[in-house]
Amino acid sequence: MAALDRPRKHYQWYYSTRPANEDMTHCKQGVHDFLRAYYHHKSADWTRNKPHRLTGRTAEEFARMPTYYIMDLHEDMPTTVAHEMPSPAEIAACRWLPDNELAVCAAEYTRTGFQGGLQWYRRGTGGLDTSELQLFSGRTIDVPSTFIAGTSDWGTYQMPGAFERMQQTACTRMQACHLIEGAGHWVQQEQAARVSEALVRFLPRS
Repeated sequence: MAALDRPRKHYQWYYSTRPANEDMTHCKQGVHDFLRAYYHHKSADWTRNKPHRLTGRTAEEFARMPTYYIMDLHEDMPTTVAHEMPSPAEIAACRWLPDNELAVCAAEYTRTGFQGGLQWYRRGTGGLDTSELQLFSGRTIDVPSTFIAGTSDWGTYQMPGAFERMQQTACTRMQACHLIEGAGHWVQQEQAARVSEALVRFLPRS
């Protein structure tokens, strides 16, 4: 990705680096504004979130994703999301994450830092080491399953083919896949009632 005309890097690689915690804990804009921009950028409120399937695992295809996944090479995450900081009017209109609730998250991350969560990215293969993965090689999920995500969530497509494999082979009793309008990565917050409805429909069948 660094060799692209616009040099890039994958966010998971960045989160695995030693400076990531310091970058975010002591960012120039402060933790509260960093989190506000981060939540906004990955939500349906950021109107340029228009996910679609990628054709393959190439640098050029990955670079189609927004910068919160495929970052500019020389920027940290606070700088990345600061470019998309919502306006005061957009913040006031955000009913799913009012500022007083965000302040609770910001206060805790200011107190603890981000390293605990970042440890997930420092174990080689996205949180699981090779020996752990080998335990489940070839296994399927054979209990009733459902999938819920926002239509504006790039996470559904960030690994080409994974969404299809989940439905066709990984989960043998997949009941439904719900892609909920008006939600991005934070579907359970952005559209809480619709997520609850989908779960209530699923649970009696499971």
